[in-house]
Amino acid sequence: MANVGPAYGMSRDVLSRIEKKYDNELEGRLVEWIIAQVGAAVGRPEEGRFGFQAWLKNGIVLGKLINSLHPEGSKPVKIPEPPPSMVFKQMEQVAQFLKAAENYGVVKTDIFQTVDLFEGKDMAAVQRTLMALGSIAVTKNDGHYHGDRKST
Repeated sequence: MANVGPAYGMSRDVLSRIEKKYDNELEGRLVEWIIAQVGAAVGRPEEGRFGFQAWLKNGIVLGKLINSLHPEGSKPVKIPEPPPSMVFKQMEQVAQFLKAAENYGVVKTDIFQTVDLFEGKDMAAVQRTLMALGSIAVTKNDGHYHGDRKST
């Protein structure tokens, strides 16, 4: 990853606009959905964009999420044990999630770029992808969450 210094001028304006699109309330709803879908074993991130990013960054939580929406025996993402520690392996894990999400039905324009998550460039795009995935899961009646009420 390249070292990036502070942004100035128009770059700072663009970065500021991207950061303003991040929704802290939506983050909370997404975290609750992921935990309800995957289970409490995935833990809970620290509040805020950076905690959310760190929680998802290695791709394990994302892989478990997309796998939980598929029937047993047809899991699209292989979850390595132990979790990957090398950067390219973590990015590869995120890329597997993105491909599986697209195959699940998330429109390509709703899918974030790996760098958006990994470098924290556009966490709002990550939120949009997860919202699109959640919407499709509700439509397909997959998983443990159905709109505003949780299934029992």
